[in-house]
Amino acid sequence: MEELESELPVVLDDQVPLGDLLSRVAQAIYAELSELAETLPNMSDGARKRTLADWVVKTKKQVVKLYAITKWARDAETVQKCMNITAFLMNQNQQFEDVMRGLTYAKESLDPARLRNHDLLTSLDVLTTGAYQRLPSGIKKSIVSVTALTDAEVVSTLSDMEDAIRYRLRMSEIIPVEMFQHRIANGRVHFTVPKLFETAICLRGAEKNDGWFFVSVKFLITVGGDLTGMQEFPSEPTGKIHPRPQLPEGAVDTPLVRLFNFLQMMSMSYQLEILCYQAQRMRSLGWANFLKVEMRDGRKTLAVSYWMRPPQPGVPVPPPNRLKLPSHGGTLTISIIEKVDKKAARSPIARMLAELQRRSKLGNMRPSDDVESLQFDAKWEPMKGVLAANIDAEDAVAAVKELVVESDSIDFESMLRKVIEVHTQAILRFYQVQLQRGPVRVFSPEGKVVLVSERGNHSLRVHLCADEVAIVSIDTRTGRLSIRDTGDLAAAGRGPRFSAISDKLNEAPNMLFDVLIRLRFNTITDIVEQKANYLGFQVFRHRNFSKEEIQKLGPAARGMMYIQLANFPTHYLVLVLTDEEFRYALISTKTLSDTMFGNMIMEDIGWLDVRRIRGDGGAGSGMDEVVISSLSHEPLVLQKRKRDDIPPELSRSEDSFNLETQVLRELYAYCCARVAYTRVERQFKLRGIPYTHVNPTITLPQISELGHIQSSLARSVPALCVQSSDILSGAPAAEAAMPNIRVIPLNWWSDKKAQVVTCVKLKYVQQPVGKRAAAGSSSKNIIRPSKRIIYDAAEAVVSFLSEEVDTCVDEFLEEWARVSKMVVIAREVARMAKEKKWGDVRLLSFDLQTVEFAYASDYTVLITCTDQLSPTGGSFELRFSRCTPSPTLLQPSSLAPPQLRFPNHQLRTNPHEEAEPYLRHVLRHGPLASSLDRLVELLRNTLPIAVELEHMRASSHDAKQSPGRGRGRPRIAVKIGATEPWVDTYVKGLGWWRVLYGDLRHALDFRLMTGQRVAILDASYSLFGSSSPTSSSSTSSPSSELLSLLPIPDFKTLVIDALKSVRIKDEHARVSCIDAGMVCDSSAVSGVARALHERVLRKLRDR
Repeated sequence: MEELESELPVVLDDQVPLGDLLSRVAQAIYAELSELAETLPNMSDGARKRTLADWVVKTKKQVVKLYAITKWARDAETVQKCMNITAFLMNQNQQFEDVMRGLTYAKESLDPARLRNHDLLTSLDVLTTGAYQRLPSGIKKSIVSVTALTDAEVVSTLSDMEDAIRYRLRMSEIIPVEMFQHRIANGRVHFTVPKLFETAICLRGAEKNDGWFFVSVKFLITVGGDLTGMQEFPSEPTGKIHPRPQLPEGAVDTPLVRLFNFLQMMSMSYQLEILCYQAQRMRSLGWANFLKVEMRDGRKTLAVSYWMRPPQPGVPVPPPNRLKLPSHGGTLTISIIEKVDKKAARSPIARMLAELQRRSKLGNMRPSDDVESLQFDAKWEPMKGVLAANIDAEDAVAAVKELVVESDSIDFESMLRKVIEVHTQAILRFYQVQLQRGPVRVFSPEGKVVLVSERGNHSLRVHLCADEVAIVSIDTRTGRLSIRDTGDLAAAGRGPRFSAISDKLNEAPNMLFDVLIRLRFNTITDIVEQKANYLGFQVFRHRNFSKEEIQKLGPAARGMMYIQLANFPTHYLVLVLTDEEFRYALISTKTLSDTMFGNMIMEDIGWLDVRRIRGDGGAGSGMDEVVISSLSHEPLVLQKRKRDDIPPELSRSEDSFNLETQVLRELYAYCCARVAYTRVERQFKLRGIPYTHVNPTITLPQISELGHIQSSLARSVPALCVQSSDILSGAPAAEAAMPNIRVIPLNWWSDKKAQVVTCVKLKYVQQPVGKRAAAGSSSKNIIRPSKRIIYDAAEAVVSFLSEEVDTCVDEFLEEWARVSKMVVIAREVARMAKEKKWGDVRLLSFDLQTVEFAYASDYTVLITCTDQLSPTGGSFELRFSRCTPSPTLLQPSSLAPPQLRFPNHQLRTNPHEEAEPYLRHVLRHGPLASSLDRLVELLRNTLPIAVELEHMRASSHDAKQSPGRGRGRPRIAVKIGATEPWVDTYVKGLGWWRVLYGDLRHALDFRLMTGQRVAILDASYSLFGSSSPTSSSSTSSPSSELLSLLPIPDFKTLVIDALKSVRIKDEHARVSCIDAGMVCDSSAVSGVARALHERVLRKLRDR
């Protein structure tokens, strides 16, 4: 067995040693691990884990494959033995085949080596005569030349042959009438059949039974059309004609008729083959999937089907409810047929000649062949329902007129294009009628759908809107509908969209009307969106409205464009697309927070009349054209009048959807104005304030700050007018305003934030004075004391500017409360100097926001008010200062104290500044005018006290103010000497001052009393307590002495001593003693207070 196996050939094809494979895989794994060891440290933790996991998965697959190969390798020896046996058997088979081929070759090569038959004749001649008696005929023909004819013999022979042919044709041969055009020359006859062939034949001899033989033929055809790359079609074919067929009994042979029939069929078949070749060539030039070419009836019929609709691979079966389209558009069939009416195939003369010839030459004999009258029959059969168009097939076929195969210009492409052109025109005309008579009369007007023919190309020009035109055409090659734009640069990006539309349309061509309607709306939407984006508007094609909400825009709505108002995000200008025009609506929306996707609802809808907005309806009527239908249960805010149905004349816009950019800008501005006015009106309604609309032609004050307040719609948007008695009811100084107050929203036409200006004309003119008024002045009579207030002093008109539309009324009332109070204060200050004869009271500054006036000499106060709409009634701020003294005011009767000379480090200050927290509340009690009188009188009466106490503090050089001092709190001082106490003063209340001495245990109180009197008391004495200073001091413990005031030692004695010193200087001074101090007139407080203070200070120092 082993010997037999050793004889087997060893085959190692496609075998790989397992060891090499194991080594290769192990080396690859090691190399990858080495690479990972170098690269992993530089990676992040996540990247290392991901890389290592990928490597493990890949390596595991390789190892598993290697493990499988190792399992398979167990049978490697058996497989190797089988392969060796297979190779041995294949070698044996090859040897058998070689033997067979050798035997076959030997058989084929031995046949030519066979001996030829013996030449018996030549053998007999040699045996009987001893020599060859004859030569082989082959040698004679190849060696012995035949005597050539002379030219005369050739001419004579040809002439004789011509005579024989002529005699034969005249006497016995039946010549088809179609071959009557012939000539005899050069010993042959030449027949010419127009548009078919030209042939030459000759007789074999002059005998009666000698037949004709074929010499040549030329087909009289010319290939037309595009000859680029087309092969040549020879007009003179080569080959042999079949021999004479066997004739039926009793028939006379008519070879010329048979020749005519044959060559006629050959010529027409040749032309049909050329047509077939041209059709196949068209398939190779891009028509392959859309053109089907067939030869039928023994290649006598050419059938070409165009506009084939091949099934697309992978496309599921269409649903049964979809329109089933024919598999092809139509079929052009060209056939070679025999004329049914043979008599009509020839003229009467030709029929007469043929009859005479037959009778004269044949008599009563029957010819072997009859003349076949063949012709091309070209038929066009358009399929029914191609592209869902039901055209009239008879009219379409009639429009093609006659399809003729011209032998002098054979061009199948021109014939096919002629048919397709007529078919295309018929389909497009059907579409035109369908569009013009569609369910929606969008394309009915003349010129909307036009059938255009240019150089044999037909298309429908469908006017969509404005300057947008869609071209609907049918591809000649594919038969697919195509919709394209006019090709301008702006429509360059619409190519993919039109391509997708065309693809969908070819699946259901009956939806052309719907597709064009949808395309029309999409085009209009694109134009509107482009213009809105150009203007910087936020535009949306869809909002999260439910179907029920969208139906609120009317059943005629075909599409919507939502333009969000920048200043009012919950409001939208909606352009509703109907079949014939735009309709414009202003809607307010609300987002439902309890829905998953934040659904929106329309709370209010207002329809706009663009013609009246642009001014066609007259100035001042811009708000009256708004018709609002409430869609909520809340009170109508925008409603001007209610109507159940929107009138047909409402919301008529420009024809053909030609929306100009300026119109869109004005509509947007108008909607912003409408919303702004609505929000202002809502505030009036919530407050129960009646309002009216006034003529917008009344111009605003010519203020440079409001110079940008202008719009082309100013005449269409009226202003709001309210009565001052209504809006200022309960407000301070309501009587200062004239009856009519105008409220005008601003900036609704621009991208700025909407504002509201409220114009109030004052009953009297109060000229602003002071530096602040001059600083805020923009012109001769215009000042702007703040960002929100503009005052025209010449016209006495105050304009209040509100930044927030929703709170404009509150802001106006707040500003009015402030301004009106300032006006009242300024007026009262001006009145005081005259009525109360306070000559040193004068107005220093007034700018509607603040009032500054001098209440005595150079002592001034600046009054401002804040939080006027707060529940507490607002508050006032007082800022005390001093101005440059006027020499004319320093009269003896002035309340101003004498000029004191302070050290250089002491500044000129108003001592009332510390009493401001108590003084500010005076203006909040009672009417403002009387409150102001009380404040001024209080300031004038307490001025001597405040000045004298300030003098005391300044004179005490031992006390210095620390950084921690605050209003209304005692100043914390630092002792300079151990023996001299320091002095400080502070305010205890309204008209109450305190002088604090030494170790904070002794103090004097100065209290203002009625009748311009001042009480100077020991601060340890309580006006409301029952105990005496002595008892209080005796019962106090050492610890309580540190926290309470102690009576001033010998205070009564000090009071009597001070009173005597004052009486010495001024015996008429109005001063008297009381138990805890003394009472004096305010005019004498300076001397009395100084005398008492010096004695108390001395007493405490000596203690």
